[in-house]
Amino acid sequence: MSPRTTTPDAGPPPVAAPREDGRPAKRDFLEIPDLSREELVGLLARAARLKSGEERGRPLEGKTLAMIFRKSSTRTRLSFEVGMYQLGGHAIFLSDREIQLGRGETVPDTARVMSRFVDAIMLRTYAHEEIVELARHATVPVINGLSDLLHPCQVLADLQTVQEEFGAELAGRRVAWIGDGNNMANSWINAAYRLGLELRLACPKGYEPDPRILKRAQAVADVKVVRDPREAAEGAQVVTTDVWASMGQEDESEVRAKAFNGFVVDGALMKRAAKDAIFLHCLPAHRGEEVTAEVIDGPRSRVFEEAENRLHVQKSLLVELMGGRPGRGKR
Repeated sequence: MSPRTTTPDAGPPPVAAPREDGRPAKRDFLEIPDLSREELVGLLARAARLKSGEERGRPLEGKTLAMIFRKSSTRTRLSFEVGMYQLGGHAIFLSDREIQLGRGETVPDTARVMSRFVDAIMLRTYAHEEIVELARHATVPVINGLSDLLHPCQVLADLQTVQEEFGAELAGRRVAWIGDGNNMANSWINAAYRLGLELRLACPKGYEPDPRILKRAQAVADVKVVRDPREAAEGAQVVTTDVWASMGQEDESEVRAKAFNGFVVDGALMKRAAKDAIFLHCLPAHRGEEVTAEVIDGPRSRVFEEAENRLHVQKSLLVELMGGRPGRGKR
């Protein structure tokens, strides 16, 4: 099992101090609790309007998002790049092989330089501390596109998908997480912390979610870790999972396959969920490992709606952090 990083306990999002240059204080999105409950509700509502076409326009015209990828990506790159284009802005793809960060330039120096060229930075990386350090030194908004600790943008898309199925109210919705206590599990816990979800996480011993994130959520929300996937799935409206070995854990595949034996989301497990339950997966998926084909390709699966919603929630997030408001109605 790879070493896990932790995040400190946190209450409501801090109020950003005004900047010395007189421009509005910047906001970062490193984890879901960086936004208040009200802000999250508003962000998801805007995402729905953007998806339906009720809100249109080019509120980010003339603005640029720098996207740094230390990990490969399909949905993250597409959603941010297409989203910026649709909002009137521009996105620049940067792998760490193409910039000096990959050759030893420090994160603080990278943050300071990039802040003078672009209006926001998205980073997809391994160590969560790298995103925290980037945000600390950047003077423009920083977005967590994924770290080993958290994947907040994906869970925003998951939440939009849940709303589309069951309605806008998220408090009290029962969600079952089956598998590794990884960055997705941690982000679901953060969503429960902010929005009042009822969350059950079935994780094998030794693969539990981050203990500090869990403790923070359990102080205010109904969040439990169990060993039996059947217990977690009982009555759940949402059943969700992820691959057993994420990027950077490929050498653990055989060990993890043994540890996660019995943690497959199959038809029998879905029968324990609510009759109207849906299945979610952040993708890519390994059919026959963490989920069977009958489930992920079956009538309860919403994985491709979920994938599409990465575009809409990220457009809403970009508008929130970079300024501007879409217009209403047709262009």
